[in-house]
Amino acid sequence: MAVEYQFPTSHTASTANGVLHFFVNSFVNFVAFQIGWFACVLGAANDVPQLGPAVVLVILTLHLHRSVRPALEARLLLLAALIGMVWESVLTLLGLLAYPSGQFAPGLAPYWIVAMWPLFATTLNVSMRWLHGRLILATVLGGMAGPLTYYAGSRLGGVVLVEPVTSLTALGAGWMVLMPVLVWLAAANDGFDEKVKA
Repeated sequence: MAVEYQFPTSHTASTANGVLHFFVNSFVNFVAFQIGWFACVLGAANDVPQLGPAVVLVILTLHLHRSVRPALEARLLLLAALIGMVWESVLTLLGLLAYPSGQFAPGLAPYWIVAMWPLFATTLNVSMRWLHGRLILATVLGGMAGPLTYYAGSRLGGVVLVEPVTSLTALGAGWMVLMPVLVWLAAANDGFDEKVKA
């Protein structure tokens, strides 16, 4: 009995294109974040703290240009920057972290690490949007990945963990709260969801 070949329907083709588009966007988003992260950390470690924010500004501009709802996405990036400025400054004031360059004044977080917060936020509605609605998972991930990221930054010379065990413990506890908050804010200000009304 002959088997009749059925050509893919337009729905199947559009679904496949959508999946491919998602993975390409996620990959580009992830790579852009890595480029910005290394520019910030290595720039600070080599006494060129302006490098990171300059690279981040380009990434943020392109990110907003690609978004469906730039106003919503911009609000997320701004909120992330404000949260980061407060959190990083608290850690600095408590003497848990020290930075080699980029501080406007003692006790304040350096501008390059504040720039990393909206940079990180660019991933929340793209390559990390799978965390939407999974706040418990976000809590666990934040508690593990947060301290590891700072540890990696310290190994590259961008930050000093003044009291390593205490500093990493505080970072883990903080990111267990901050990560789900950021994920929730991202879902509420999703500039990449065409169904969201501005």
